[in-house]
Amino acid sequence: MLPPTHQRRFITCTVVAAAFGLVSTQSFAASSDTRPRPAQAHHQTAIGRQHIKAVHAGDAMSAFAAEGDEDGADEAENSAEATAQFTEARTAPGVVAPGAYGAAWQQLQSMRHTSGSWDHVTKKPYDSDDPRYRDVNSNSSGGAGQVTGRITGIAADGQGYVYAGGANGGVFRSTTGGGHWKPIADKLPSLSTGTLALDGGNRLWYATGESNTGATSFVGTGVYVLQDPRHGQFQPGDRVGGAELESTVIHALRFAGTKVWAATSSGVWSHSTTTLSGPWKQEFAPNPDYLPGGSKADDPSAPYKNIANDIAVDPKDPDKVLLAVGWRGGDTYNGLYAKQADGSWRQASGLGDLPTSSDDVGNMTFAAAADGSRLYAVDQSPAQTAANPDSGLKGVYVSKSGSPFGPWTLIADYTKLKASGSALQGDGYQPGIQSWYNQFLQVDPADADHLYLGLEEVFETKNGGSTWTTPGPYWNFPFPCWSIDPAKQTGDCSPTTHSDQHAVAIGSYKGKTWAYVGNDGGIYRRPLNGAVDSGGHAKDWQSLSDGTLDTLQYYSVGVGKDLAGGGVSVTGGLQDNGQSILRGHDKVMGSDFGGDGGDTIADPANGCNIAEEYVYLDMWVTQNCGVNDGSWTTDPAKATEYEVAPPDKDQGGAGARFIAPITADAKITSTWIAGGRHVWVNPKGFAIRSGKEWTNAYDLGEGHVATAVASSGGTVYVGWCGPCNNQGFTRGIAVGNADGTGWHQLNLPVDGTVPNRYVSGFDIDPADAQHVFVAVNGFSRKWTEGPGAGFGHVFESRNGGADWTDVSANLPDVPADTVKLLPNGGLAIGTDLATFYRPAGATEWEVLGHALPSTAVMQLRLGPDGKLYAATHGRGIWSFDVRRLKGRKN
Repeated sequence: MLPPTHQRRFITCTVVAAAFGLVSTQSFAASSDTRPRPAQAHHQTAIGRQHIKAVHAGDAMSAFAAEGDEDGADEAENSAEATAQFTEARTAPGVVAPGAYGAAWQQLQSMRHTSGSWDHVTKKPYDSDDPRYRDVNSNSSGGAGQVTGRITGIAADGQGYVYAGGANGGVFRSTTGGGHWKPIADKLPSLSTGTLALDGGNRLWYATGESNTGATSFVGTGVYVLQDPRHGQFQPGDRVGGAELESTVIHALRFAGTKVWAATSSGVWSHSTTTLSGPWKQEFAPNPDYLPGGSKADDPSAPYKNIANDIAVDPKDPDKVLLAVGWRGGDTYNGLYAKQADGSWRQASGLGDLPTSSDDVGNMTFAAAADGSRLYAVDQSPAQTAANPDSGLKGVYVSKSGSPFGPWTLIADYTKLKASGSALQGDGYQPGIQSWYNQFLQVDPADADHLYLGLEEVFETKNGGSTWTTPGPYWNFPFPCWSIDPAKQTGDCSPTTHSDQHAVAIGSYKGKTWAYVGNDGGIYRRPLNGAVDSGGHAKDWQSLSDGTLDTLQYYSVGVGKDLAGGGVSVTGGLQDNGQSILRGHDKVMGSDFGGDGGDTIADPANGCNIAEEYVYLDMWVTQNCGVNDGSWTTDPAKATEYEVAPPDKDQGGAGARFIAPITADAKITSTWIAGGRHVWVNPKGFAIRSGKEWTNAYDLGEGHVATAVASSGGTVYVGWCGPCNNQGFTRGIAVGNADGTGWHQLNLPVDGTVPNRYVSGFDIDPADAQHVFVAVNGFSRKWTEGPGAGFGHVFESRNGGADWTDVSANLPDVPADTVKLLPNGGLAIGTDLATFYRPAGATEWEVLGHALPSTAVMQLRLGPDGKLYAATHGRGIWSFDVRRLKGRKN
């Protein structure tokens, strides 16, 4: 029996430098298409399609037998576009100056709120293996179990207190060794987690600014310290130092004596741990001219020129420090740096097996034994990442002296790890292929030879690296124990973790010591010396994503009536966690589509009619919520999920954005619009069964791709960009009819009313299709240096786009992602900080309701229940009953 479609396309890519502008809320923005852009973590695989082909052909095929098809080779392009897209929207047409996000947050604090509170819809367990949803395009039965969004920081103590940091969700605390989580950082201006650490005094240090150089990594506002983490909550006044680390990402915090070291995207800094006031000290920046205020600060490559990844301090002499510095895509300054007698830093060499050349020092992580007897390192090689289609991992190393200056010995490379029980055996995707994105190391405090290693999977050695096991394989699909039918899985097929490892910690609770790991699917634990099966796979992982920890990163939300159970069904597309579905009276969410979930269309009249986008307009449709017991594997006719992608899907980034816009007409719900290079129209609604049933209504032009679409009564508005990065950024709006007539480009001069920034959303007045609102992303000209950056975030037209009026008024200057006209005539706008509301007839904005965390609101949708639903990229889906809003004029 064969596994379902495993929508996690393997990477066979060349990873080299790309501009990541440390700006606004985003850290990594592609500033020029003239340089290849980095791979990133949206790595759905073509394996599933191979399995489908084999099933339909009646072949018997072992798992992962045919990964190396042409689809895998497309992943370099896929990953590059994914990395660029999210940040281009916030930075183009120029480089955003530091301070933009902080200024917007400060203004937000003084704004008036409407009455009413948001309800947390997705505060429920999310079972990625829900047996109800095992149709063709699902990853259910892979073994990851209950999941949440990416966890990028973990700290744990010896009394059962565990702290988990979401990629853009803030910090949560558990008092029971994991589970029953409560947020403790929601009052901070940034919920983006770089790392978490407990110091010797049991204070919790929270470094903001996610350290993964992926597509949706948000910058932070510095480092915060919570004196009593077991009981307190972070406050803005808990920040260490001044604004020196604002608008950076922080890769690591390391403590030595009375000093804390910080490895950041603007070099290495230090601060006293006893006196928390006073500025951070810049210890080392390899290219200071490229820092803000420097003579080369406006160079497109500036954000890459001062990246520090980790710090290793000699336990016997805190003055002996080794810095791991360099951009994961490669640069001449990459290397290991040691401090000289004259106070300068110079590249080290001759450390044994540990690479020191700029070609081979990329993303690097250190881990020291508690007794100082061992120091370990894992290294990603830029050269190998560029040349080796199977892995970018140079190796894992140990210094048996405990000194960062070695001598170092190689204890594992990707081939050794591959042979240690890894699920990643196929060409193009082997251990360490994403070592630029996936890294952690943790030494057992009681045993210096016992080490946990995180890459795409979790590895473990108990003898200092002589031998390894894979207690947390990528998933269970390739193993003989696996079956899509739970009753047919053998006892050896134990739950595993979600893939893509980012954080690790060791803690104790009620006499038991646990290893905690954080990844793209949340946080898991197992006994530190846990049990494994004959293949070296752990038998004792427990997911700690019990529903109280919601760090889910949604791109979209759809709502429809639940005809079977009553109430509504809520669905949405997620970063690396597929498509979630929560039916009317469910106590647990399920996943009916796998991989990355993009935009969504849900039938308001029947919530089991769902269309979801995977990536690049690769659309799928179901009319039964994706309910399937997996019987399609033996009888293909029993599949009820259908691929219906329009032709632009086959062109990758040239044909559509990574997360491309799709929508149903507000009045003619069977008419769908999908935006790539072309404007595609489907007149069959959920009855569509093939990508050939789309009609090309309009060609946006070579190099242009849609960023937003809306349709009402057959009148269609499409926002587009191209080029979409800082080099020659161009945007536009096309208007026409769904039947292909009347199409034209609006006259939007660069210096006109609508800024020359990314068009992120529309909404059309249901009473008049000529009355339309548009949301514009990015920051205003105050912060953005590019041509035509302009001002404003919300614009209104009453004549079909011929003329526009800026209605932003008192909105904070923050990227706007989505706009929605409400039934009461009011207007709602979702931004990277909050959702705002303007009552009918008013001009001024106020914050909509209370209790919504300060994270990015990617999409607003009205449900058939009269509620407004917000898809946030870091804290799940929330709803607000807009029927209770009282009209008021300013």
